[in-house]
Amino acid sequence: MNWLTNVVRPKIRNILKRETPDNLWIKCPDTGQLVFYKDVESNQFVIPGSNYHMRMSADARLSSIFDNETWYDVALPEVPADPLKFRDERKYVDRIKDARAKTGLHDSVKVGFGKLEGSAVVVAVQDFDFMGGSLGMAAGEAIVRGLELAVEKQCPFIVFAASGGARMQEGVLSLMQLPRTTVAVQMLREACQPYIVVLTNPTTGGVTASYAMLGDVQIAEPGALIGFAGARVIEQTIREKLPEGFQRAEYLRDHGMIDMVVHRHELRPTLARLCRLLTKAPETIETAPEPASLVQPDEPAEPAAVPEAPPATPAAPPA
Repeated sequence: MNWLTNVVRPKIRNILKRETPDNLWIKCPDTGQLVFYKDVESNQFVIPGSNYHMRMSADARLSSIFDNETWYDVALPEVPADPLKFRDERKYVDRIKDARAKTGLHDSVKVGFGKLEGSAVVVAVQDFDFMGGSLGMAAGEAIVRGLELAVEKQCPFIVFAASGGARMQEGVLSLMQLPRTTVAVQMLREACQPYIVVLTNPTTGGVTASYAMLGDVQIAEPGALIGFAGARVIEQTIREKLPEGFQRAEYLRDHGMIDMVVHRHELRPTLARLCRLLTKAPETIETAPEPASLVQPDEPAEPAAVPEAPPATPAAPPA
């Protein structure tokens, strides 16, 4: 009986077991609805029923912005991996290795250069999956390098912010990225090039206290959490109940902290329109070819009608 129970039945169970991907279904954080992953992916990671905006990876974000989903990855400066030799429950270098293996990124910020509706732009994206999008030396260098490239190319710079704040494992070196990125933003401003910030869910801490709130135009995705300190910390400090929707994108728009809240499906044309407006570039109008179903087949040309010659006038008789 033990042989049947311990050997035969597990083998039969393994044969009949069907492998199911871990991410086949996604649960909507807002409504709890289960949605097929492919449907969410094809919808730019927006839940179809509730319009809840899920987080996007850096590559997915860049693909959704650049023309033909193509761009050039910008080479970023190397920085010390663990300048403070920091260790808590685990070594900081081990956390970095795990985050790189999970996301395929070198650090939390990725910078690309390409075309947006025909116009050159530099785009930087913070990936929250990389240690909460925290701002460290490498991320600060990436933002600074992207701003410098925008100055060199004389084109707009767009940043998608998503961060929990400064990276505590780098201490004061992380906090130094706040003034460094602020100075780089000023360099772009002196070059008279647009700086557009898109705040995604969540954008908090030191990132909000620096380059994420310095844009010429401040855009946010619907429902994004934006703030410096957490709502619970604020309530405990001021000993008051915060209003409904506090620190959400719509609340901040209504109170003048950001300029607009744009749905992800409308984000690309909105950014392209803003870049043209701020750079005074002419709008490129592409004429679409006529559909094949509407094209009439060529017909043989009819011969042109030959006008009849006027009747000949009789010659006068000789005198």
